[in-house]
Amino acid sequence: MQDFHVVPSRTGWELHAQGSDRSLLTASTKAELLAQLPGFMDGRTGSVKIHTETGQIEEERTYPRNEDPRRSKG
Repeated sequence: MQDFHVVPSRTGWELHAQGSDRSLLTASTKAELLAQLPGFMDGRTGSVKIHTETGQIEEERTYPRNEDPRRSKG
């Protein structure tokens, strides 16, 4: 399973693969980037860690959902 991170940038928000500085998706707002995630993750298996503006992880999403190792409400 590949790990991805949604992080703030100078121009908005970006999605990066863990360990890479290369932007896979970009958007001016976090909401716009999160709206693009399902389409980008279609056919991929991975975990997306969504960060706050200060860098803290606020949420983690697993794609596809049935690959979530923890059966939790989160």
